[in-house]
Amino acid sequence: MSAQFWLIQTLNAVAMGGLLFLLAAGFSLIFGLMRVPNLAHGGFFMLGAYLGATALDENLPFWLAALAAALGVGLLGAVLERALLRRLAGNEQGQVLATLGVAFIIADLCLMTWGGNPLSLSPPAWLMRAIAIGGFFFPAYRLAVLVLAVLLAVLLVALMEKTRLGAMIRAGVDDREMAEGVGIPVSRLFTTIFFLGAALAGLGGVIGGPILSAYPGLDTDMLPLALIVVILGGIGSIGGAFVGSMIIGFIYNFGIALFPNFAYVILFLPMIAALLIKPEGLFGRVPQ
Repeated sequence: MSAQFWLIQTLNAVAMGGLLFLLAAGFSLIFGLMRVPNLAHGGFFMLGAYLGATALDENLPFWLAALAAALGVGLLGAVLERALLRRLAGNEQGQVLATLGVAFIIADLCLMTWGGNPLSLSPPAWLMRAIAIGGFFFPAYRLAVLVLAVLLAVLLVALMEKTRLGAMIRAGVDDREMAEGVGIPVSRLFTTIFFLGAALAGLGGVIGGPILSAYPGLDTDMLPLALIVVILGGIGSIGGAFVGSMIIGFIYNFGIALFPNFAYVILFLPMIAALLIKPEGLFGRVPQ
């Protein structure tokens, strides 16, 4: 195989890793901080893609369509947390079943509303070109996805580690009763976390639309990838989600290119290794 093949696959893997981070970051926030196994997260990603496609059909600019879809999915996530998951606090089995049911509802509503044919999303016009790299051309949009993922990773780490809001969220997670005792509105903070996590999934659906399209089953295709990334990187770690996304992006792309019949077997090996060797993940904290 030529050097060009390896370079193209590497760039594709990095772009895929950036896209996976947009999906996994929200899942890591919700699961890692709130301990809510939100199996509707893949549905949020798919719904974002469909809402983005509809907004683009209404001639909204791409980034405005992405923002609108993110806000819409984020509001749905906030309603889900307030109306349903809060009543199941501490009941992980109930949360799993409830979010799984919501995922099925979202999938059926998307199928009823947009039909069974894939919908393509067009990237911004200024990114609909190729950039010359090493003697060949690579889509500019895929590189833009990586840049966006890096920026979001930096912003999320700064939010959680450097701001008063992040400190209050961490306090509410570590000791809810004590945090409420000193006046921290833990309940509203958890709704904010769920809103942010769902909004990131919706944003990821729109950003991934020009690469993946919007189609029935997108949710079930993406949710296992988010689970693998979060388990590998460490639950609740934004940095871990980014590193895990890049690792899985490489394994996913090179696995499909080199071993198409065993791609999913190879994909799950890092998760199994992480569970056996370092159960808390690469950057996860050991439970106290």
